[in-house]
Amino acid sequence: MSSLLNASGLGLVNLGGPVVSADPERRKPEELKALALAAAEALEGAPAEEIAKWATDTFGERFCVTSSMADAVVAHLFSRVAPGVDVVFLDTGLHFPETLKVRDTVVRTMNVNVRSIRPRLTVGQQDGEYGPRLFARSPDECCFLRKVEPLERALAEYDSWATGLRRDESPTRANTPVVAFDAKKGKVKVNPIAAWTQDDVDAYISRWNVPVNELFKKGYGSIGCWPCTRRTKAGEDPRAGRWAMFEKTECGLHV
Repeated sequence: MSSLLNASGLGLVNLGGPVVSADPERRKPEELKALALAAAEALEGAPAEEIAKWATDTFGERFCVTSSMADAVVAHLFSRVAPGVDVVFLDTGLHFPETLKVRDTVVRTMNVNVRSIRPRLTVGQQDGEYGPRLFARSPDECCFLRKVEPLERALAEYDSWATGLRRDESPTRANTPVVAFDAKKGKVKVNPIAAWTQDDVDAYISRWNVPVNELFKKGYGSIGCWPCTRRTKAGEDPRAGRWAMFEKTECGLHV
């Protein structure tokens, strides 16, 4: 068993074993950064469940999971490790019905607390203020209004959050660490399945009967908002169908 001294020096946070109480005070960014750097090294190569347990033991109620509901793998993983954990879903108002179906299935079947976070403006209000089809004219601005800003607002009460980022998804994600410090947000970002392959994901889904977006069966390799997502062609990168008309590969949540 390996262990980490938490960044404040106030308690031992164990990796893969029982946890001694984590710091009850809200940690400062410099403390979170030190904790993240130590955890990234100690947890590289660890099972996803161990990474998830470290995160929930370390941050407690100041931790959440984020999910795009392309599948519910990470939400399910954390439901096993920390039942009742908060799961943040960004309800952009532009999701495919199939995506909302996964969200609703998670609400009904998993022991997690799903928080659907909406943008400040409805799609209609955004059209009125910025003009119709902003996503077709300025996708970065649209992503900021409907994803980036809502996530910033949702994460305000947390010190750490988990994502489903994987290294094999695209070249821009190839060096994703299992734990990192997000300097822009001043928070610890946990990527428990960063080292998983698609085969690992498929095996987990099969073993636990995890909900998956039905659009994957219809030729979609990566699923976001419907106006900016198309089916991928044979041999294409799975994310090639995202913002296909633009030189854009990320919505801004992970950069």
